[in-house]
Amino acid sequence: MDIMASIMDFIQNTRVVDQIREVDAKGLFTNAYFLVPFIMLVAYWLYKQAVNSLVLLALSIGLWIFSGSSYAQNMIVNGEMQLDKVLPVAGVGVAVIAVLVYIVFIRSD
Repeated sequence: MDIMASIMDFIQNTRVVDQIREVDAKGLFTNAYFLVPFIMLVAYWLYKQAVNSLVLLALSIGLWIFSGSSYAQNMIVNGEMQLDKVLPVAGVGVAVIAVLVYIVFIRSD
């Protein structure tokens, strides 16, 4: 448990969560210093036919976009969770976990 405490202290001291929240996605994907290596990585994965890596990248970007959407932002209003929005989010979560289990455990390279 001492290791977990030191990891949590590191995350809190470096403000990783705040940095992730404050990412400027439009600025990131229009910055050539990010975009050129990103496109080269995707092109390399396409050349190597690394479907698992491409699917994991697509899932990561999709979840990042979904978590920043107005739908996800409006799930909690006045400190209370909106129950009508829980089922679709749970469905997305189950689908993502199913794809991850399939890629990592069933269809490993």
